[in-house]
Amino acid sequence: MREVSGNKAYRLLEAGPIVLVATGDQARPNLMTMGFHMVIQHDPPLIGCVIGPWDHSFTALRETGECVISIPGADLASKVVDIGNCSGADADKFARFHLTAIPSRSVRPPSIAECLANIECVVADDTMVDRYSLFVLSVKTITVNDSRKERRTLHHNGDGTFSIDGTTIDLRNRMVRWKQFQVDL
Repeated sequence: MREVSGNKAYRLLEAGPIVLVATGDQARPNLMTMGFHMVIQHDPPLIGCVIGPWDHSFTALRETGECVISIPGADLASKVVDIGNCSGADADKFARFHLTAIPSRSVRPPSIAECLANIECVVADDTMVDRYSLFVLSVKTITVNDSRKERRTLHHNGDGTFSIDGTTIDLRNRMVRWKQFQVDL
């Protein structure tokens, strides 16, 4: 993977792709699917992300203060949805979904070899966590996987459908844990 400047995080996240977040606790690294994130600031690069206390990753991020935001290509769409439909408390998601954990350069949680990019972060501000479940993350290192043939990202439309470069795929039948949010607009 090729390292790029941390102030380029906005170029990876501005369009709002669905991401995978890797955290780690004493037992093992974990993954979760996340769509609620935003670039807060370019320099120094800050990213806001919402991870609720109902997520297994919440406790690990709060305790360790570190995570990796990984950007999957559209070819990983089914895995991304399925990762969001199970808990890291019950499963080793790296093993279950056949993803390769590789050492990160700046943080303890692993990066994901199959992803387009990995953004290594530390918690910069947790004052809004109790009220909004909003973590403000400081970008430490970004690595980009230039060898990936699939370069398109996945964007959730909020109802179980996803857009890939303007094309919508319907994965509502896979989103078993989130059926209550599947309302057509």
